[in-house]
Amino acid sequence: MVTGKVLRFDEVRGYGFVAPDVGGEDVFIHVNDLTFDKRLVAPGVVVEFDLEDSDRGPKASHVQILRQSAPTGEQPAEEELFDVLSAKEFHETVTEALLTSAPTMTAEQILQVRQKLTQIAVRHGWVDA
Repeated sequence: MVTGKVLRFDEVRGYGFVAPDVGGEDVFIHVNDLTFDKRLVAPGVVVEFDLEDSDRGPKASHVQILRQSAPTGEQPAEEELFDVLSAKEFHETVTEALLTSAPTMTAEQILQVRQKLTQIAVRHGWVDA
């Protein structure tokens, strides 16, 4: 069994991705492989799963919750305040969030917003410069 943190999960589409603790490629998770209610899946939730290879990359099966993310307002343990992302990871995350939340944005608008958010993130130490 492998452990990892949920990066994102689309409850409507029924799939998402987990960052395995051992490193490597993000692992695909599908609602049919969850051993619990899909409404409990959220970014930051720690899960345990069997790792399988598929023709599209790594896939999780028999997914179980080990630890839920801290409820809103509750301060996580000091060593878990936040992950510092690489600039590439930050750009990918921001781009995906913008495409999902505002699909009518143009490429130019996405680049402008992403550039400003990157400046803010670097200034606050959220991104490795």
